[in-house]
Amino acid sequence: MKITNGIDTSGSLERPRTHQGGAPVKSVAGAPAGSETIRISDLSSQLAAIESRISSDGAFDASRVEKIKDAMREGRFKVNAEAVADKLLDSVRELLRKPS
Repeated sequence: MKITNGIDTSGSLERPRTHQGGAPVKSVAGAPAGSETIRISDLSSQLAAIESRISSDGAFDASRVEKIKDAMREGRFKVNAEAVADKLLDSVRELLRKPS
């Protein structure tokens, strides 16, 4: 399993648009046929700020991640199922307590 930074901070997404039946939607003037450009600059900026904050506050320990990856590759990584289940139940309890 490869762990990478999958956040695209370019600020735009392009994808072809189609109707429910699969027929392409007519393109907007100046846009390539069958595609639409969507700009999400505010969201992109927020994601970039979050990424920067996470990487600078020490919450991410690259050396620990490498050790875990090595252990997984070598078959030494053991999952404590009881601890995982306890944490999962704790998080569900916390979510259920939060008002919506």
